[in-house]
Amino acid sequence: MKATSHVPASQKPRLANHSDTAATTGHDGHSQPTDHASAPAQSEARSEASEALRAERQRYVPRGVFTYHPVFPASGSGATITDTDGNTYLDFAGGIGTMNVGHSHPAVIAATQAQLELYCHTCAHVLMPPLYIELARRLTEITPGDFAKKTLLVNSGAEAVENAIKIARAATGRTAVIAFENSFHGRTNLALALTGKARPYRANFGPFAPDVHLVPYADPYHYGADGGPWRATLERFFSTRVAADQVAAMIVEPVQGEGGFIVPPADFLPTLRAICSQHGIVLIIDEVQTGFGRTGRMFAVEHSGVEPDLLLAAKSLAAGLPLAAVVGRAELMDAPLPGGLGGTYGGNPVACAAALAVIEVFEREGLVERAQRLGALALERMRDWQERFALIGDVRGLGAMAAMELVRDREQRAPAAAEAAALLAEARQRGLILIKAGLYDNVIRLLMPLVTTDEEMARGLEIIEASLAAVSAMSPAELEAAH
Repeated sequence: MKATSHVPASQKPRLANHSDTAATTGHDGHSQPTDHASAPAQSEARSEASEALRAERQRYVPRGVFTYHPVFPASGSGATITDTDGNTYLDFAGGIGTMNVGHSHPAVIAATQAQLELYCHTCAHVLMPPLYIELARRLTEITPGDFAKKTLLVNSGAEAVENAIKIARAATGRTAVIAFENSFHGRTNLALALTGKARPYRANFGPFAPDVHLVPYADPYHYGADGGPWRATLERFFSTRVAADQVAAMIVEPVQGEGGFIVPPADFLPTLRAICSQHGIVLIIDEVQTGFGRTGRMFAVEHSGVEPDLLLAAKSLAAGLPLAAVVGRAELMDAPLPGGLGGTYGGNPVACAAALAVIEVFEREGLVERAQRLGALALERMRDWQERFALIGDVRGLGAMAAMELVRDREQRAPAAAEAAALLAEARQRGLILIKAGLYDNVIRLLMPLVTTDEEMARGLEIIEASLAAVSAMSPAELEAAH
């Protein structure tokens, strides 16, 4: 089923204060040649009110709260965001993957409003909302694994990560945990211990939770088609660091998100599953960014046929409302004692209402299939750009989780971080919000809402192409200024 934007064309906000030049689009959604790539960047309107917001932000918000763009949103609809100055942007960041059903989806708004009129919160430890139970059931139904499952609801991806480790330790009686380099699992202490990037995430925050060990992730671009030394390193780890029968859990992203949209070789997850099954290790699949249709499956692990013991979901689970989940084997989930799991706000009924609406939207609008379509459009264009722009070292992705890694030298693969930053600024000037990723912040990633229309997708890709051309022509001084 082909999905379209839920916002009628007559109600869609106009791209204000940006070039109105857009690619013409054929009936199949493929963009036709235009002169957009040569169009100059347009100036964004800025008011005294937004300048005051910038000043207030600097005064009252700590510098550790990083923001990609100096834009203050006023409203959002589908795949677009309009800021406080009236500039309207295509949003290919989607709240870092939280808006897979798009901004202000009517079904989500209706569900949350209906629940708000009943009650906002009771705390599941005092009075469990029926919606908590309903969502727990639905998540056990849509997650992979042909076995009895149970669901814990919490507030954030990091909280889901920490609870999954608690569950694994309680169930196995072991303490050691294996994670992977270049990973991201959150900003709390244990989640940081599991995260494989020093700056900015881990810098100055130690000491971290003990008995956490990182091994290489399978990275075809940097280590070769087989993914590199991960398998040998893991085998050696069991011989030199911690015996396999002392490891409680292994936690892994099926596609690394913040790490740069690294898609591992096909045998990576099945091999990890076999190792975990052999040694009684709980396999935790972190689907915080990859889940809810992003990769062209409801959950990315489905591409491999692997059934995780515990699966983590967040971000697009509730269309931006704070909600996350740990879904797993019933016998594992029941290992902690009563009172050992939970939290004051976990399973808030308004967030649960949003999540149930999200699941219905996916089924009704065919958003998993839509992700396949959007990803195919993006990757086709990116591979064409790779032939034309030396700046692009690698193009990769799975479904609508698409990215390109920018390098200054294709042979040495020196990361082009300044160029990536300049491209984000250039694209924003033209009406498109993008974000980056990667160990060296040189990967441009696409996280457009899955309700993005073919026309919006074509326009966004034209803007990226124009921005690539502009950045490729910049001098070092211009790059530094843009950065």
